[in-house]
Amino acid sequence: MSDPAVPTTDHVLALREEFRHHLETFYAQLKLAPPYESVEKAIRSLTTSIHALPPSERARLATDTTARWQHFRQAFESSGLSKKHRGIIAGLARNRSGLNLPAEYDQFLNLYL
Repeated sequence: MSDPAVPTTDHVLALREEFRHHLETFYAQLKLAPPYESVEKAIRSLTTSIHALPPSERARLATDTTARWQHFRQAFESSGLSKKHRGIIAGLARNRSGLNLPAEYDQFLNLYL
């Protein structure tokens, strides 16, 4: 996807779908129903922030996992997702080893601690 010939909308669409997948995984692993309105708001927030980036930065997100997760975290937080299920997820986040989530998901979990 780092091909400069790939249209911007493809980068944005791919990032939106990846973010949606991560949100679905996050809530599924925590055994919680995702707050759908906030999930959609988070995806809109991510889309808006990506569209605001210069084309070179958008293209970089396709290959830079760290930068991508920073944008995912920002959208997660700005959408209010970090305020939903707060008590339950804070308790789960304190026992991080009991969760079957890859380390990247700490970007979301740390918002609850």
